[in-house]
Order: sequence, then structure tokens, then C-alpha cells
Amino acid sequence: MKDKVVIITGGSSGIGKALAEAFGSRGSKVLITGRNQPDLTQAVVELRQKGIDALSFQADVSLEEDNRKMAAEAMRVFGRIDILINNAGITMRALFEDVDMEVVKRVMDINFFGVLYATKSCLPEILKNKGSIIGISSVAGYRGLPGRTGYSASKFALNGFLEVLRTEMLKKGVHVLTACPGFTTSNIRKRSLTKDGSLQGDSPRNENEMMSAEECADHIYRATVKRKKIIVLTAQGKLAVFLNKWIPGMMDRIVYNTLAKETDSPLK
Repeated sequence: MKDKVVIITGGSSGIGKALAEAFGSRGSKVLITGRNQPDLTQAVVELRQKGIDALSFQADVSLEEDNRKMAAEAMRVFGRIDILINNAGITMRALFEDVDMEVVKRVMDINFFGVLYATKSCLPEILKNKGSIIGISSVAGYRGLPGRTGYSASKFALNGFLEVLRTEMLKKGVHVLTACPGFTTSNIRKRSLTKDGSLQGDSPRNENEMMSAEECADHIYRATVKRKKIIVLTAQGKLAVFLNKWIPGMMDRIVYNTLAKETDSPLK
């Protein structure tokens, strides 16, 4: 990955920032994006302190024009794009019967359409360089999670898009990776949207019992180097995908009971 130019959406914290460190520490040139400029600035300072060639660009992935500008900035500064990591994401927590549909639309705009916009903007250069397109999906893209309607729907849609893209790129030399972490330590649950679109604030799960963002990023880095097609992370995540394929009815009850134990769960 030395001297490869890597764009990471949602790169100012969590898995995105850990990915910037994972690729940057191996010699990649990194451009991180996000909506919050102070967070981006701080992330770049910390990355550069570790000797990483990193820049930031303020952008909202849900806006098509912002993604075009993002790709243009990478070309202006680095002159090429080798790898796009579609990491930016948001989640929500409410029963479908209670949730405002604008919340679901917001999640889809970021998690699904944001990936389409970013990929469309970067694809010409990645085709030229026979590079990689990576989508940070989730085990929730294989197994629907109650109380996460918009999140699961967006990840199922993302998995379908990446499968299509991987097949279309089969003879064109472009690597497409679907990375599906299980529960991983990040800020995504603290920034989760509730039924009316307000922020949840606190994580309903014990973050200390999860895979770290750094470990997750290292798995994704190695999968990129090996040009793998799909990775599912954590033993719990792999087991959930396997069992959901063979005993979906039982998994309905297992998943319900597991998520009902979360703090302030909407499940009764």
C-alpha cells in the first residue's frame, strides 16, 4: 500500500480514523472526509504526529456534489485515487411502528446513497489504476436487527450494490470488498438517531466488550492487500450470519432476546 492514495469517508473517528492509521502507517497517502471540520482537523494533527501523510476535506457524503468535490480534491493534491473506503455511516434505534420516516430516509441517504455518490465520483480513477473499492457494511446487512430498521435496510442495500459492482468489475481489474464488522467500538451508537431524529447520546451496549476499531481496521487492511471479496468480523458476527442462513426462525427469537437486554431497549 506504499504511496497508494486512499480516500476514507467518515474518517475523523472510530473505524474510519483507525483505517487511516492502518493504511497511512504502511505508507499510503490518506484523505479523510467528514462533516465536522474541527474533528477532521484534530484527526489530521494526530495522524501527522504518527508520520502519516494525511489531509482532510469537509464533505457530507449524502450530497452528490460534495462527493464530486472530494474526488476532485484528491486529484488536485495527490494526482490519483487508488482506494476508496466507504466508511461514513449513521445508525438509528426505534421500532418501525414508532419511527419518523425522515429518520429512515436520513440513514439511507448516508449509508447507501452516500456510497453510490462517492463510488461514482472515484470510479474512473480507480478503474484506471485497477484499485480497490471498499464498503464498510455490517452483520446487520445479513441479519435484520429489530429496532434498527433504517440501519439494517441500508446495509442490506449496500451488500447488494457491492455484489453487483464486484461482478461488473470482474474483468476490469478493480477489487471490491464488502467488510462486515460485528459490534465494534466506535461513536456510531452514541450518535444514533432516535424515533424523532434526536441523538441517542449514550451507547446502549458495553463498548469495552467489543472488537476495537483498530483491530477491525487491521482486518480490513489485510483483506484489501489480499484483495478479498467479503469478510465478516467477530465470532459472534460469523455465527449470526451462519445460523441465520440455516435456522432463521430460531434466530428471530435469539436476536430479539439479545437486543431486548440493551439499556432502554425499544423491545418489550
